[in-house]
Amino acid sequence: MSFSRPTVHPVQAPPPQAQGDANAAPFGVRMKKSQGTPGTLGGLGLRLAQASFAAASIATMASTHVFSSVSAFRYLVAAAILQCLWSLVLALVEIYAILVKRSVMNLKAAGISSVGDGITGSLTFSAACASAGVTALIGSDVEMCAGNSCARFMAAVAMAFLSWFALAPSFLFNFAFTASRLAALSR
Repeated sequence: MSFSRPTVHPVQAPPPQAQGDANAAPFGVRMKKSQGTPGTLGGLGLRLAQASFAAASIATMASTHVFSSVSAFRYLVAAAILQCLWSLVLALVEIYAILVKRSVMNLKAAGISSVGDGITGSLTFSAACASAGVTALIGSDVEMCAGNSCARFMAAVAMAFLSWFALAPSFLFNFAFTASRLAALSR
């Protein structure tokens, strides 16, 4: 559990507790979790948003018959599949943490989450950028856009970007937590 000490946040120190009193409240003040951090409903909402936007991107791109002929679109589908799976796994972890009222904010879990979010976020963002470039190229050529599904390509790219935007706060929360804990350990 996260507790602050009176030296960090000036509050009146509680009276000393008897050594044998196991039911007494813990020393310090319980810190409130920010919404969006892992193990909160906000964090779960971000994970579900990431997975749903990635799944929408996959479904929209797969509904076209020509996406497999363009390597940037195949890269987008592969990155979105990885993003969807990663987000669903972490959403299940967060659901479990919420149900059993356990904190998932420890150094090892936050570090793994941060690295995984960084990798999947980089892949999703680069795939969305590459696909947006190809979509813009196809869209500027009116003859090619008439035969292709430019609106679907644009929607799939937009969903991939939205998935990345939902991923960014999760990555930042985990990265900041990991960096602060590592800095505290190095002192």
